[in-house]
Order: sequence, then structure tokens, then C-alpha cells
Amino acid sequence: MSQDIVDSVSQDFVDGLPLCWGMNPSSPSSRPSPKVRLLVASWPVDAPRGSIDAFCIQHGVSRSWFYKIRARAVVGGVVKAVEPTSTRPKTSPNRTSDDMVILAVKIRTQLEEEGLDYGPLSVLSRLRRMGFTDVPSRATLSRLFTQAGMVTAEPKKKPRSAYRRFVYPAPNCLWQIDATEWTLSTGMVCVIFQLLDDHSRLALASLVAPAETADAAVRVVKQAIERHGVPQKFLSDNGVAFNPTRRGYSGQLVDHLQSLGVTAITGKPYKPTTQGKNERFHRTLHRFLNARPPATTMDELQVLVDDFDRIYNTQREHQGLPGNITPQEAWNLTPPADPPTPPPAGPVPDTRPTALESIAAANAARHLPPGEATRTAALGGKIHILGIEFRLGTPYAGHQINILWNHQTIEFYDHQGTLILAHAMPPKGTRHVGNGLPPGSRKTIAQSTMS
Repeated sequence: MSQDIVDSVSQDFVDGLPLCWGMNPSSPSSRPSPKVRLLVASWPVDAPRGSIDAFCIQHGVSRSWFYKIRARAVVGGVVKAVEPTSTRPKTSPNRTSDDMVILAVKIRTQLEEEGLDYGPLSVLSRLRRMGFTDVPSRATLSRLFTQAGMVTAEPKKKPRSAYRRFVYPAPNCLWQIDATEWTLSTGMVCVIFQLLDDHSRLALASLVAPAETADAAVRVVKQAIERHGVPQKFLSDNGVAFNPTRRGYSGQLVDHLQSLGVTAITGKPYKPTTQGKNERFHRTLHRFLNARPPATTMDELQVLVDDFDRIYNTQREHQGLPGNITPQEAWNLTPPADPPTPPPAGPVPDTRPTALESIAAANAARHLPPGEATRTAALGGKIHILGIEFRLGTPYAGHQINILWNHQTIEFYDHQGTLILAHAMPPKGTRHVGNGLPPGSRKTIAQSTMS
């Protein structure tokens, strides 16, 4: 067969092939195109010596592949040799067995029915705790569940590698508290307080209460302290029941914690991600409760929550912990942090300077020298001195006023030496100072020879 005939047949054959067979023979990573296969399958018997080597170099194929296609053409014909063959190996010793696939799917379904996390890592955890040592990888299980149609694609979800977690170095370094609402079968809405250790993720205590109150928050904290000791820091949101410090006053829980020496801290307002570990804790609890018959009373709900804490702490490997361990195992691995030192008993003396002392110190720091002056009060009884407008009152308009000052006080006298008004020296930056009287009131002055 001449080369012209081979080229003509090859082109006609390639034009009729599916598009998916159109590989680029010039690409070193692609498989040889059907045209190259056809040229090999139709290779003339009387081809000149050395042409095979030249052909293999030109098309980027090996001699062994060339003779393999030629042998297939001799046995099955040209068309059979042109068809692409599967690259699947004859044996796959590392392939997951059918029994393991069935078991993994069964465990995933069982975890979902129990209201627990049922992702690949959760399935791996259950397999290991069942005694299996030769288990598939997380990626293998993920692929199997996807092929089985059990996974809903979430392209917007961040990958695990995108999260950077901050963890305190030991148990009792920091506790987190938060509450979540739950509805009973009777329609009554109650709340569930959940207290979590930052380092080990241990569920320290949980409490079902009628509402999110400070009394309930103190109760659940006291339960946790009796079981696990006193923490060094305590994180919560800015709710009235937890830590209303940002609202300008203290709360019952904050007072209790400070009496133990615990530092109470809060997250930024409207930033629940600061308490993200507890927010995720709520979601796990909700999934668990939704998988069970609804509780009728708060006592029944408390039993379910206590059962959840037991499973969460001792049976469920936490994916946020290294080494595939449970929160209880993480707690046991590291000694808890030392408890804080409580403040001394009795009232603590307030050593902070008074407002007057602070202003006097600031004025002394800016080297305000003592002085005196005489000014005529303007309309409305206004006096301008030291860059500040002092208002003595309308009755003093047009009167001569004597003024004395130092870095602590400034005093105003009439021409007879009677004190009219005394002020603490205003801090730097003050522009107006009133006379301390309600708007519209009038203050009479003693009669003088000028009146």
C-alpha cells in the first residue's frame, strides 16, 4: 500500500470518527490520534528500512506501541486496531472492596438517622471505633458517596484549608457560653444554654431554661465549675443575661465571675463569628434533636441534651481536634490551666483620681499659671477669659467682674469682692461653661453703687 493511499484512507476514516477521539498527536501528554493508529495498522509490508524509527520519532510514539498496534491489526483487522483501548489495569489490589463500600454507605445513612455529622470524616471515625484498621481515605469515601448520589454539591462552600482556627493552649484557659432557642411539642419556646471549653471542645454543662436570663446563666456556669474547676477567661456575647458591660453596666454573671477572679470578655457587637465554636455547637445539637421525637417538657428536653453531651464528649471524634480524638480525650491529654486568683474580700478602695483631680493635673501639666483680670460682662452676662466663654447670668450684663484663677479653679467676683461664681478650671479644649442654673432662671445680685 502506497503512502498516498494510506493518507487518503486515514483522512476519510478520521473525518467519520467521534469528536472525542480527536487527540492532538503533537502533544506529548495525549494518546496517539486515530489517524496515527490507522497509519500504523495500515503500514506497508515493503516499507524501507529505518522508516519505522523515523515514523515513531515524528509522531512521538514508542516502537513497542507501534508493534503492539501492528499485531492487533494482524489479528483483528485495521478497524479493530484503530479503536482506542481502555487503560484500566487488569488488577486493582488497592481498590476498595464492595463489602467496605456497602458498610460505609450504611454507616453514613445510620449517622444521618441518628442526627450526627455524617460526612466522610465522621464515617471514618465510626469505622475506626468499630475496630476496622484497613479503612478507605477521606477522599475515597467522598468520591464513593458522590458516585452513589448521596452528596449535594456546594460550590460556594469554603474548603477546609481556608479556615484558620485559634485554640487556647490548655483546658480552662477560656470557656465560651451561648444560648439557643428550641420549641417543645406543646409550642412552648425555651432556651438551651451550652458551655464549651475552647481548647478541648468539651461540653462542660448544658441547661434548659424557660428564657435567657442571668439566673439561668449563673446556674449553668456554677454546674460547670463544680465539675471542671474555674476558668481563667470567659467569653460571651453582649447579651443582657451574659455580659452587658458594653451597655454601661455590669451583670449578675459578670459579678459572679469577677468574684472568682475570672476575666469576662465579649465579642464585637453583631460579630457572632467570635463565638463561632459555640455557634457550630448549636448546629450539631439541633441536628441531634431533630432526629428524635420532640420533647414535651423541659425535663424531657434536658434528658435529651444530657444524652447529646455524653455522645459529643466521649463517642464523636471532633474534626476540629488533631489526631482523631474526642473532646474528652483532648481534655485528658493536657493538664487544665491553673485557676485565677480571686480578688481580696471586702470592698476594694477606689484609687482612681476624681474628675476635679484629673482636670487639675491636666491643667498643671500644660503649665497654666495663676492670674487675675477684670472684664465687663457682655450681653447675657457672658465673660470671655482664657479662650473660654463663661456665663454668669443676665443680671450681670454690663457689670465689672474681677476674675482670679489657678490651674485648679477659676472664680468671679463683683466690684465689692463678693463671690459670684466658682468653677473647677475646665480642661483644655473647653469653649463654653454655663452658670449651672436651669434655662430661663434669673439670679439676683447684691445692690452696689454702680446699680
